[in-house]
Amino acid sequence: MSLLYKRAIESSINEALQDTPVVLILGPRQAGKTTLVKQIALDQGIDYLTLDSRATLLSAQNDPVSLIENIDKAVIDEIQRAPGLILAIKKAVDDDRRSGRFILTGSANLMTLPQVADSLAGRMETLHLLPLSQSEIESDPGNWVDNIFLAQMPKGKLESINGGVIDRVLHGGYPESLSRKTAKRRFTWSRQYIQTIINRDVKEISSIQKLDKMPLLLEMLAQTAGQLCNYRDLGSKLGMDGKTVEHYITVFEQIYFLERMTPWASNRGKRLTKQKKLQFIDSGLLSSLLSLNEHEVNSDRTRLGNVLETFVYSEIKKHINTAEDIYKLMFFRDNNGAEVDFVIENARSQLIGIEVKASATPQLKDLKGLKKLKNIAAEKFKLGILLYGGEETVPLGDDIWALPISSLWTNDI
Repeated sequence: MSLLYKRAIESSINEALQDTPVVLILGPRQAGKTTLVKQIALDQGIDYLTLDSRATLLSAQNDPVSLIENIDKAVIDEIQRAPGLILAIKKAVDDDRRSGRFILTGSANLMTLPQVADSLAGRMETLHLLPLSQSEIESDPGNWVDNIFLAQMPKGKLESINGGVIDRVLHGGYPESLSRKTAKRRFTWSRQYIQTIINRDVKEISSIQKLDKMPLLLEMLAQTAGQLCNYRDLGSKLGMDGKTVEHYITVFEQIYFLERMTPWASNRGKRLTKQKKLQFIDSGLLSSLLSLNEHEVNSDRTRLGNVLETFVYSEIKKHINTAEDIYKLMFFRDNNGAEVDFVIENARSQLIGIEVKASATPQLKDLKGLKKLKNIAAEKFKLGILLYGGEETVPLGDDIWALPISSLWTNDI
């Protein structure tokens, strides 16, 4: 078995296995976790168990201690299906603290469950594997976020939005979606994928009373991608109260359909009290939920807006997950409506603001939010980036640059 795509997270996994008893890899189903850990198990000559196997699942549920006692080192795939294994793994690790004993994967975010986080505290490192980044698809090892914080700008002409970027946005990063030849086939896969996850995984991690409401709510959330969350308005359209909608959104986060972004504020204490912004994890899934295809985008470029922002969000998240430094991804919005799509903060509280525009020509009006962020952040502001649909890197003054969207996957610096 060999990997079709080299995953950037692989080196982080190997590093963690050298000094940590348990490595947990979290991410959505069909993102490539199983392919990756099967290859690791094969390379290292260790057992591979999947809880998608009925027999293994029954064993894990009925006698988790005996199952783990008979394992020296192993990969255990889809651990969220039998969370009772966590305590058995804790006991095994406490008895034998060798590094690299267990590689676990989960398609639901188990770290939101206190008993999991507490049980393996100090014994486990958690890594995140999202669908393929464009850098992984292109076999480009560069990390865009690390490079930008070092002010290493791309050189030469890159791919413009009319040169294939739109196609990348609509495809997203799921390997199965990428293998489909037409928009119709991608839509079919995406819709069935969403329905399968809701019918199977949601039941395992949450006691949702109105499961039939979830697909409709997800479609409504797709219409609000990139916008501030208003649970009451969403609930009124479905006959649900705001708290129920918020709970359902939390479940969607646990199964990696979407995330809520925290706003950046100069006063860190204010960040937790402000309204959050909704972002989907994959632009391909979002495109399918919106029934958006290339013909429609080319006919009306305004329809690309939120899907393009989702695409950039996802690409940045993937770079952050495999970066050398530690970063937080947020957004900026002030009381007067000035906003910046993304704010990346490093461990030293330095900021880079990122505004996303589909236009092939930089516009001065697009810099309003970045300039406001620069004024508020003062010495913390490192760079402002206008990610646009053109093909050249252009300085715009005041520590602000226009970079092609395609610089996210082109390591030409």
